[in-house]
Amino acid sequence: MQEHDEALVQLSALKKATTAVADSGFTMDAYEKVLRAVEFIELEVSVHNRSEEEALFPVLERYVEGPTQLMREDHKVLKKEFRRLRRAVDRLGAHRKDRAAAADLASVSRVIVQIFVNHIHKENHILFPLVQKFLTKDALREVARRMV
Repeated sequence: MQEHDEALVQLSALKKATTAVADSGFTMDAYEKVLRAVEFIELEVSVHNRSEEEALFPVLERYVEGPTQLMREDHKVLKKEFRRLRRAVDRLGAHRKDRAAAADLASVSRVIVQIFVNHIHKENHILFPLVQKFLTKDALREVARRMV
């Protein structure tokens, strides 16, 4: 959940920076904030999601499957939307004065932020309570071993 808190900070920064670019035009400051948020998503979120899929979900699925399948689907959608975000960032970087590129980046950013925030909410309020309810200390240790 601590990783989620950091992700929410980065998503907020992404949304603010892309909105600023769409509203006021390209600035290096806003673009650098976008790049930092995108780098965070690219590095930290991909590792986080992979850890969930490879370590947590298989253990939790011994008890319940529905929520993990929903989370896996969310991860697929997030990967697809992240590719769209990356393309929009690259397009704006190559065409800094292009207002359509700035507007597209802001639009894609809003979509990915909404999906991420909803996903984090589902994990915090559905998935993790299930983990607490169903997984024993031994099962949690197994998850920890799988995450290494």
